[in-house]
Amino acid sequence: MNQHGKEWKEEQSRIYDVLQELENKERLLETSAGGLKHDIIGLRKNFWEDVTVNFDDAHEAVETMASIKQQAELLSDRERNHRHMDQQLKRIHQLKATPYFGRIDFIENGDKQAEQIYIGLASCMDEKEEHFLIYDWRAPISSLYYNYSPGKAEYEVPGETIEGEMVLKRQFIIKNGALKAMFNTEMTIGDEMLQEVLSHHSDTQMKNIVSTIQKEQNQIIRNEKSKFLIVQGAAGSGKTSAALQRVAYLLYRHRGVIDAGQIVLFSPNFLFNSYVSSVLPELGEENMEQATFQEYIEHRLGRKFQCESPFDQLEYCLAKTKDGRFQSRLAGITWKAGLSFQQFIDEYVIRLSSEGMIFKNIVFREQKLITKEQVQAYFYSLDQSQSIPNRMEQTANWLLSELNKLEKKERRKDWVVQEAELLDKEEYLEVYKKLQARKRFSESTFNDHQREQQLLAAMIVKKAFSPIKQAVRQLAFLDVKQLYLQLFSDWGSKAQTEEIAAIGELTRSAFGENKLLYEDASPFLYLQDLLEGRKKNTQIKHLFIDEAQDYSPFQMAYIRSIFPSASMTVLGDINQSIYAHAINGAARMDVGFEDEQAECVRLKRTYRSTRQIVELTKALLQDGADIEPFNRDGEMPCVLKSEGREDLCQKLTKEIGRLRKKGHETIAVICKTAQQSRQARAQMSEYIDIRLIHKENQTFQKGVCVIPVYLAKGIEFDAVLVYDASEEQYRTEHDRRLLYTACTRAMHGLTVSSIGEPSPFVSAVPPHLYKIAD
Repeated sequence: MNQHGKEWKEEQSRIYDVLQELENKERLLETSAGGLKHDIIGLRKNFWEDVTVNFDDAHEAVETMASIKQQAELLSDRERNHRHMDQQLKRIHQLKATPYFGRIDFIENGDKQAEQIYIGLASCMDEKEEHFLIYDWRAPISSLYYNYSPGKAEYEVPGETIEGEMVLKRQFIIKNGALKAMFNTEMTIGDEMLQEVLSHHSDTQMKNIVSTIQKEQNQIIRNEKSKFLIVQGAAGSGKTSAALQRVAYLLYRHRGVIDAGQIVLFSPNFLFNSYVSSVLPELGEENMEQATFQEYIEHRLGRKFQCESPFDQLEYCLAKTKDGRFQSRLAGITWKAGLSFQQFIDEYVIRLSSEGMIFKNIVFREQKLITKEQVQAYFYSLDQSQSIPNRMEQTANWLLSELNKLEKKERRKDWVVQEAELLDKEEYLEVYKKLQARKRFSESTFNDHQREQQLLAAMIVKKAFSPIKQAVRQLAFLDVKQLYLQLFSDWGSKAQTEEIAAIGELTRSAFGENKLLYEDASPFLYLQDLLEGRKKNTQIKHLFIDEAQDYSPFQMAYIRSIFPSASMTVLGDINQSIYAHAINGAARMDVGFEDEQAECVRLKRTYRSTRQIVELTKALLQDGADIEPFNRDGEMPCVLKSEGREDLCQKLTKEIGRLRKKGHETIAVICKTAQQSRQARAQMSEYIDIRLIHKENQTFQKGVCVIPVYLAKGIEFDAVLVYDASEEQYRTEHDRRLLYTACTRAMHGLTVSSIGEPSPFVSAVPPHLYKIAD
């Protein structure tokens, strides 16, 4: 649009007016915040001077506590107001740089004049607080901007649908308060706006996309009708971005009902957590709880096992050298991933209700106080119509009662007398104070030897029995490890096959080393919950699962069981299902949601990569035809062939130099495995400064890195060089998905290298979609 035209000048003039209003608000807030800060400092400094302290009698003590409470509430109120003002100031600073990005003119049915709606990151009203200068992008009326072209339009408010006509849609690019570009559009978001945003270099942290949200993404963000929202999206289609804007929308829409602590995101790895950590703060919201599923599992297991990670499991499956147990392991991974294994455990627990429960001996000082047979006999003496967890609780209460009796008998043992003689001065003083408090002395001296010894003995034995009782309260007398292993025995499996026996032997071997294979983690916890009582978390109101194609159906069912009150947003791409349970076939994200309040959304258009890169990556797939590239042009992807590792490293180093000259700031050499990553880094570090990213790394930095493909999931780079995509490395269908995942991390530049002949998946790509590198 003409920068010298009337409309341009009017819009620039409005920006100046809005900036002036923001500066006025900023000054007022800074003055008020400064005064509040001074008050807070004064309250903290003079807290006790302003409180009358008197504990002479009960009445005065009550008055004193009331005075302290009043002063503390006053201080808390001041601090809360100061935090609120600080948040408002941060929001104003953001708006001053880019006050808004869109405008719609909307005539509501029955009105004669259109209302001008300017849309930005946050709302802002005029000086008199009568009219909105800027509407928050999450406000109901703002949905018109994302959902409609000019013409008939409507939006929802609580209990009503507002209908009318949109007569104008305009988009702005504003930087540091200056209008850089504006254009009217017939589309949701014009190509010009997207071209501007997508042409930028990758950053170390994901940015918000509120100015470029597409209609299909907006439907994900504002969906409140479906308890389970399943999003299948092509690589780079904006799944994660839409999910994070959805969190911001839910916090805005349900302010005062839901807070950030009631929303959880299960992310693929620590690196991803670092990458997305700034999005919500940019939008003025606190970050939701973020964790990997592995973190959650390890928290639940405590110190029972050393738990294998999904990365280690995948590394085992991708290793060139296969041990004799590989086929049994792979069969076990596949079986334990399915809902049939969940049903297998459910049927097993039904049998345990009447027979087969395994308990531990209650041992004290290497002596059995209560045998496991006695515990089992008591458990099965209880009414079998009761649930197993209820009977476990009753058994625990019985054990505590028995331990109390045994504890009293233990006081007369010789070891107790010996322990009493070794007590230090402080412990004797503690006994003396207890006797004195009970008024057991007729004199002020500590001379009642018999009473002293009785109390000392009681104290010593009570302290010794305390950890046993605590373990009983935690149901540690139940032998969940042996019960899990019994699943794979003649008794547990009913019709045991050779395959089940082999899987059981492998599982038993890992347990013997106190290791829990990754495929056993969710089933083990599921069994434990069925026996002890589910550890349900009803505080979480919404759960987001990113890279959901890498969760097995069993894991998804387990997650649903422990967050029964939570709505779920499940996001993924079945073409990127790379973990071990998907080796024998691609994952399905809708398994287990078929008969529920579930809605499935497909995102076919991809925005991350240039059109040239998308055309190549979709050609790597068997069914990639429905993936739609955004029309952003770039250079042709390269296929690079080398004679050996040394030649490959030299050629990749030369290619990295060329990419750096083009201004690319984040460049990734993506390898198939961690071992290959270490080897590549060792060789390439002789030529360039290159950083190795492995599972212990937790931050994403600019520069050149070497990274295994599974850690690159969910992240984007300016340029990607796939390391040794040769026929030897990538030949199975699972390898195809690994290769596709690696290539789709690239925004602007992609080079696929190989030692010798390239993978058949690369060879099958039409030659006009790439160029041969020198």
